Amino acid sequence: MLRKSRYFAPKHAESFKDQSIAEAYHYRPPYPAETFVSLEGLVKETPRRVLDAGCGIGYIARNLVDVVDHIDAVDFSQAMITEGQSHPNGNHPNIRWLHGPMETVELEPPYGLITAGESVHWMDWEIVFPRFQQLLVPEGYLVIMKHNTVPDEWDLLSTIIPRYTTNKDYQSFDMIEELEQVNLFKKVGEKTTVSMLYPQSIEDYIASYHSRSGFSCERMGLEQAAAFDQEAEDILRKLYPDGIVSLQIAANIIWGLPGKRGGHFSTALF
Repeated sequence: MLRKSRYFAPKHAESFKDQSIAEAYHYRPPYPAETFVSLEGLVKETPRRVLDAGCGIGYIARNLVDVVDHIDAVDFSQAMITEGQSHPNGNHPNIRWLHGPMETVELEPPYGLITAGESVHWMDWEIVFPRFQQLLVPEGYLVIMKHNTVPDEWDLLSTIIPRYTTNKDYQSFDMIEELEQVNLFKKVGEKTTVSMLYPQSIEDYIASYHSRSGFSCERMGLEQAAAFDQEAEDILRKLYPDGIVSLQIAANIIWGLPGKRGGHFSTALF
């Protein structure tokens, strides 16, 4: 049985509509350039049309605009879209920003590729995966991506995160494994890019936490947010006395076919 509480938590997803999260989102590490070469190679058919589902501030969409013909960048947070439009390529003519939930937003298929960064776990899988199947060209891929970061951001501040996060009911799980178990996704391929060095100031590194659902300044409250920042800085100054957190970042890219319970995986033209 699919445990909806493990991945679909509207009360937590709503935090991405908060202004503080949108404004802090650009402090998250970028994807290495190799990521977009790989994505370009996965786009099926012409014209080369891509759907970026749960686009956030457009880390994927804004870096694909020069190699595809059109991108629909969808997010249910207007704050995220507005922020994304202010960053490089945010007003590129190949991007159409669409505000609405992925489950119901009005779209113009078919798409030669659907991408989803660290967003799928916030969606209602029972609705979006069958929809993805219908939106793709025949044999088109859904790509699910995530950052691989060394050191892992949750490890560096693991002693204080449980006290400050507002997501007290979070449980770790293997999303791809659970999707495959319930016949909503069939993995076809996987690639991890070469790691790249990403040095970040301690201040910016701490700010990146406030782009995550459990650390919205609006939901933590200013006093708690400031207390977290101070404790985090105390820990990080001991680890990085020069004030720079040296991260190694890579992208884990998994592509496959979306499906539906009891159905098959061949995609059909919408």
